[in-house]
Amino acid sequence: MTERTVDRDVVAEIAGERLRLLPERAAYWERASTLLVADTHFGKAATFRAAGVPVPRGTTTGSLARLDAALARTGATRIVFLGDFLHAREGREAETTRVVGEWRSRNAAIDMLLVRGNHDKRAGDPGPEIDIRCVDGPVVEPPFVFTHRPAVSNDGYVVCGHLHPAARLTGLGRESARLPCFWAGARTMVLPAFGEFTGVADIAVEPDDRVWVIADGGVIGVSVRSHASERRSE
Repeated sequence: MTERTVDRDVVAEIAGERLRLLPERAAYWERASTLLVADTHFGKAATFRAAGVPVPRGTTTGSLARLDAALARTGATRIVFLGDFLHAREGREAETTRVVGEWRSRNAAIDMLLVRGNHDKRAGDPGPEIDIRCVDGPVVEPPFVFTHRPAVSNDGYVVCGHLHPAARLTGLGRESARLPCFWAGARTMVLPAFGEFTGVADIAVEPDDRVWVIADGGVIGVSVRSHASERRSE
């Protein structure tokens, strides 16, 4: 895998294709004009509020603004959501549906596909007002295989989500920070969680893995020592 930096992005060659890794927490497959997005978890904050937990509003709006920014910067004509589009059935409140539906209407010319994840199976597919084609994975589009959960496939290089990966970086003063990241191994790449209100999990890297963190409004390649994965807040 090779890479180069373009503005705030990193263009990485993966499986012979150019993937542009964006600070908006998405990847752009240049040849297919396709934005790859994992784990939006729309309605998660609403789910917490439905359970009586006072959490901030506006997380869905913030995520959609980043999606718009990624579309504008790349000129993508398609989005593939790699699972967990909606967080839970309890989060399908009218306001969330309205906001996402209006965003979809503004982007009616963009083809959208959802490869269902574990939360989608519990929350149900988005309604007709959101108008996204929904399928079970894997979806094979050579050289890639799109899934929600990490896997190894004989049909191609897997691009997925689910783990909400983060790299733990330690400074000279032993201070540390956990930053969302793109994580590419020999046969699988895991994208960062896109949603505004999602937890993260430390990654367990192999010696030849590549990791790029999202920091200071850009994407940066880093060396990461392996940490045992921690359970994220789903």
